[in-house]
Amino acid sequence: MMRLRDLLQPHRIVLMALFAGLVLWCAVSLRWDWIPEYAPLAIEGMWRTVWIMVVTTVLGFLLAIPLGLAQAVGPWYLSAPARVFCTVIRGTPLLLQIWLFYYGLGSLFPQIPWIRGSELWPYLRQAWPYAVLALTLSFAGYEGEVMRGAFTSVNKGQLEAANAFGMPRFTIFRRIWLPQAIRNVLPTLGGETILQLKATPLVATITVVEIYSVSSRVRSDTFIVYEPLLLLAVFYMIIAGLITLMFRRFEERVPN
Repeated sequence: MMRLRDLLQPHRIVLMALFAGLVLWCAVSLRWDWIPEYAPLAIEGMWRTVWIMVVTTVLGFLLAIPLGLAQAVGPWYLSAPARVFCTVIRGTPLLLQIWLFYYGLGSLFPQIPWIRGSELWPYLRQAWPYAVLALTLSFAGYEGEVMRGAFTSVNKGQLEAANAFGMPRFTIFRRIWLPQAIRNVLPTLGGETILQLKATPLVATITVVEIYSVSSRVRSDTFIVYEPLLLLAVFYMIIAGLITLMFRRFEERVPN
């Protein structure tokens, strides 16, 4: 009841009325007859956008854990390369990284005979592996620095107590150190995941067909500009909202 009462406050009613009027104006005044023709391609683009975001986020976070751990407690021969990697990734534009992988490795691999004759060549000749690699390393570079701070923020007394009880190091890491570090970084991880979603349109520059490239194709074929962009904005807002909701629910379930 309290939630309904809060929702029915005057300023929120005015905002909802304005939003409803905007939706009605868009439905009546803008052109939507192109949707049936491009719907299959749009569905494929939405699916590819989501799976690229999910795969690169998961792989990037798995890589960020050893990067953060190496910087937090690793010896110099591990911490120095990890620090250099994070500095280079964070200091260069993601678009440049994507182009370097695609136009660099993508041009080098065809010149190596054993790669051209391998079973990987049908995949390496496509654009999406380089997009996944670039987005994964980018996410790992940013989250590696975040995980460094998360590991150092864990109470050292708990780790010393577990060590005093004779708990093996890997068990301490798996049961105490890593879970608490992940719990501390959850709000940041949710925001970085949304940023990863917003970074996926950059892969359209190397011919990967995702939802942004579909809207560009509609615009170039039909000269309709605003309608595809409006639907694109709605798609990103829905996915970003679902990501936010998922992480909030996860934060509520994680014990303090």
